[in-house]
Amino acid sequence: MALWRAYQRALTAHPWKVQVLTAGSLMGLGDVISQQLVERRGLQAHETGRTLTMVSLGCGFVDYPDALITNYYLWPAVQLANFYLVPLHYRLAVVQCVAVIWNSYLSWKAHRL
Repeated sequence: MALWRAYQRALTAHPWKVQVLTAGSLMGLGDVISQQLVERRGLQAHETGRTLTMVSLGCGFVDYPDALITNYYLWPAVQLANFYLVPLHYRLAVVQCVAVIWNSYLSWKAHRL
C-alpha cells in the first residue's frame, strides 16, 4: 500500500509526467507479458527493440488508453463496471490492470507471424 500511496502522491504533484510514464510502462509491460507468457519466447529470444517501441507508443498516447481506436469495443464496458461497481480509490488500479491485459493482447496481435 505504501507504493500505491507514493504513486498517488506523485500523480497529484505531477499528473502529466506520471501519466506519460504510466502509459509507457504499461505498454512495455504488456509487450513483455506478450513475448514471455503468450508467445513463450524466453529471455534469449526477447525482442528488446519491440518492447522499447511499445513503450514509446505508450508514452505518445497520454490520454491513454482511450487514444487507441481499437479500445472502443472493450473500454466502455470496463468503464461502466468501474464507475458503478468499484470504489473511487480503486478505480485507477482497475484501469491499469485492464490496460496491462489489453496491451498484452495488442502487442501479441501486432506482432503475430
